[in-house]
Amino acid sequence: MSRTALRICPLCEATCGLTLTIEGTEVTGARGDRDDVFSKGFICPKGAAFGAVDADPDRLRTPLVRRDGVLREATWEEAFDAVAAGLRAVVERDGPDSVGIVLGNPNVHTMAGALYPPVLVAGLRTRSLFTASTVDQMPKHVSSGLLYGDANAIPVPDLDRTAHLLLIGANPLESNGSLCTAPDFPGRLKALKARGGTLTVVDPRRTRTARLADRHIAIRPGTDALLLAAIAHTLFEEDLADPGELTPHLQGLGELRDALRDFTPEAVAGACDVDADTIRTLARELAAAPTAAVYGRIGSCTVPHGTLASWLVDVCTLLTGNLDRPGGALFPQAATDRTPRPAGPGHGFALGRWRSRVSGHPEAKGELPLSALAEEIDTVTDEGTPVRALIAVAANPVLSAPDGDRLDKALDSLEFMVSVDPYLNETSRHAHVVLPPPPPSQSPHHDFAFNTLAVRNQVRYTRPAVPLEPGRMAETEIMARLVLAATGLHGTDPAAVDDMVIGQTLGKAVTEAHSPVHGRDPRELAAQLTGVSGPERRLDMMLRLGPYGDGFGARPDGLTLDRLLAHPHGIDLGPLASRLPQPLKTVSGKVELLPEPIAGDLPRLREALRERPDGLVLVGRRHLRSNNSWMHNVPALTGGYNRCTLHIHPDDAERLGVRDGAPVRLKGAGGEVTAPAEVTDAVRPGVVSLPHGWGHDRPGTRLGHASGDPGVNVNQLLDGRALDPLSGNAVLNGVPVEVSPVAETISALT
Repeated sequence: MSRTALRICPLCEATCGLTLTIEGTEVTGARGDRDDVFSKGFICPKGAAFGAVDADPDRLRTPLVRRDGVLREATWEEAFDAVAAGLRAVVERDGPDSVGIVLGNPNVHTMAGALYPPVLVAGLRTRSLFTASTVDQMPKHVSSGLLYGDANAIPVPDLDRTAHLLLIGANPLESNGSLCTAPDFPGRLKALKARGGTLTVVDPRRTRTARLADRHIAIRPGTDALLLAAIAHTLFEEDLADPGELTPHLQGLGELRDALRDFTPEAVAGACDVDADTIRTLARELAAAPTAAVYGRIGSCTVPHGTLASWLVDVCTLLTGNLDRPGGALFPQAATDRTPRPAGPGHGFALGRWRSRVSGHPEAKGELPLSALAEEIDTVTDEGTPVRALIAVAANPVLSAPDGDRLDKALDSLEFMVSVDPYLNETSRHAHVVLPPPPPSQSPHHDFAFNTLAVRNQVRYTRPAVPLEPGRMAETEIMARLVLAATGLHGTDPAAVDDMVIGQTLGKAVTEAHSPVHGRDPRELAAQLTGVSGPERRLDMMLRLGPYGDGFGARPDGLTLDRLLAHPHGIDLGPLASRLPQPLKTVSGKVELLPEPIAGDLPRLREALRERPDGLVLVGRRHLRSNNSWMHNVPALTGGYNRCTLHIHPDDAERLGVRDGAPVRLKGAGGEVTAPAEVTDAVRPGVVSLPHGWGHDRPGTRLGHASGDPGVNVNQLLDGRALDPLSGNAVLNGVPVEVSPVAETISALT
């Protein structure tokens, strides 16, 4: 007999509500939850394939421990004994920095990934932290930190009320959005146009999003910051800059105008390959719109000037008076945010508090560049100890970071490695211990990170749709036990981790004058928490202390876990609202328009005015049915146009002698790959495109479907040396490559 259960989809950033059909313990179907307060029934192909993802036969079901060089099935006790012994030996001999931690993209899609890695990093006290953020979004965190004093204070476009949207390097019709949580992003863009609004897309590819736009500008890759600087310059030059009510909250407006003086439309036109009149038109339309927002994503982040581009996205928004304004770009307020503190100066945001051991890369937001992981393992210097042990949580950097071949060899040299991963993939195959979490149907779900980026304030929580399978361990317990094993507390009840966090959080809250629990007894507060597990008690605590919470009885109609459970389709908390100056944590208490690191990097952008690539450059692309490297093992999400092909413009194909469907060789600074050509005018001349996350052809993996059509690893074309200097983000787009047809072999029998 079948039944239904609700579940928030964990397969991309849109966080759509699903209604699952379940036969026994098997998910046999998934459709959009029409009553979900946020997604209202929308579903994409990934969500529709939830059951296939959940039931993938290649998912690991028991821990693996390496014995005599071979990974073999083991009990959970044996696995954690091995983790504790392997990690503590390295820590006690070489110190905590000799243990690296790598956190992959799927962490932010699970409760365990949100709640426990910060405890692990703090408990281990290692500075060797690497995450997917530095191959994706770190420039936006750094620019927000410098502007607003908080690296997580990221304004998002108010999609449902804006009259003018300028998208740069973003393709939400394929990605479903990123750093902008918006179920049915396509529908929201169509609604924008239906109400008479304007959509402009800046992208070297004619993407599905670009085809929907009123105007598509096929910019030369890597020059987004120049284009935005010229738009900002024009706003000043033509007296169109009018921050309006923002003005009292701004510092450095005059200095900003002077800093952008050289970036005239005529000066940047040649580098961007966008004519000066078009640039002026963009600026004028942005200023004239009743409301407007600028949104830049991975295409504008993974380039040499990613932080400057991310900074200028917000500069253009605020110069037109659209920052913190309905219809512009606003700061979301998640239900689990900390209790809002009174507006006023804060500690600000600092870069480079420490540096990587080999190349001296500055940390950003507590992280070192993922591109530097290989050299931190395989290079001996007089400074510090190399990374000898590694904890990889939902991470596959062999495919997601530059120069996977070098990293592959480096991982093989580690003294000890533990992976928390459902698959034996290109990275986890090197581990000495693999700890597999259960499939998503057997896990609870709340979006801690994505609700801080949502286009509408709301809160939702779903308990596991299916009971935990015998022999499985909850992902939250896996992570709690990993914290204990890594910090010398192996054997302690894993509930102690949650109790510790609750005690520390409430202990601090009662000392803060702005807290609703100021002066109360933290033990009495802890006793009020509800929930059937430590993670649920932590969620209850965060809801109660948050901006909509009951304050442990101080606001009787406020949020609690019990109230949230009584609303299985979620609780709508209203549209985004103006919040400045409360979110600001800068030393000045204002938006600091021209912070020193930004000013110091502008000369490098001026040098780019003279750059003109004389060969082909590479950009990536995203498929709707794919999310990085972790969905290629599901037959329902592969095939069709979701293929690892090289997009090349017909003019370039003819010049190089490349035929449609024929193999071509790509060569970059990090190596070369061979892929089938797909001749298409969807890319502009001078640009080729290869999707990210493929290359499932390494031995020792257990990815039966993915290995049958492995594709190639685009990041092998990179050597990892090209980084945005402020954020440490890898340069993945706009990189020079050589393309040549693969010579056809002649059979020896002819």
